[in-house]
Amino acid sequence: MAVDKVYSDATSALEGLLHEGMTIMSGGFGLCGIPAVLIDAIRQSGVKDLTVISNNAGVDDCGLGLLLHTRQIRKMISSYVGENATFARQYLAGELEIEFNPQGTLAERIRAGGAGVPAFYTPTGVGTQVAEGKEVREFDGRKYVMERGLFADLALVHAWKGDTEGNLVYRKTARNFNPIMATAAKVTVAEVEILCEPGEIEADHIHTPGVYVKRIVPLLQVHKRIEQRTVRKWQAQPA
Repeated sequence: MAVDKVYSDATSALEGLLHEGMTIMSGGFGLCGIPAVLIDAIRQSGVKDLTVISNNAGVDDCGLGLLLHTRQIRKMISSYVGENATFARQYLAGELEIEFNPQGTLAERIRAGGAGVPAFYTPTGVGTQVAEGKEVREFDGRKYVMERGLFADLALVHAWKGDTEGNLVYRKTARNFNPIMATAAKVTVAEVEILCEPGEIEADHIHTPGVYVKRIVPLLQVHKRIEQRTVRKWQAQPA
């Protein structure tokens, strides 16, 4: 019997999945490809004491920055958090725990968790604070630090297109951390810009197979923020 994975809104899609102290993966890079609607539903739920795995922490008034503002996040496992003043303020005040990762290491920890690999060795971070408290071994004359794979209770991803069976396609840069996070959690919930019927997505175009996705939220409208807008200064053209 086919399982209906489609939910009318983010709140209903997260029903029964949220609990205090859980670990959540949140896709995206900067504000590109973030599951903004699902994040807002978590904010409205009020669930607290969260550990959130994400490349960054959004900005103060968007993305994971909303959960920091309401103090629902206890710990961040991240790579880059420089655009969020709330993050910096809470961290410096000792109110937020941070586990920093080199960006490639973070991506591999997530990929490894999704592949069932409990740990791996990497030369990145050897001799720095990143390696403190971790096992370091030598292979072929070079030192490597052991990093643990990451696996979450819940993964939230944003896709450009998805079918009702959960097969997902990400668009360009928004592909980023979403595909690997979709594989590395007990339950994956996806918000999609375009929802279609099975068979409408060419098999070779699928980035995340539907077997990984348990629930889907079709978005009625999509608002995409630009984190940093860089433009040339306007110059009058000669007549």
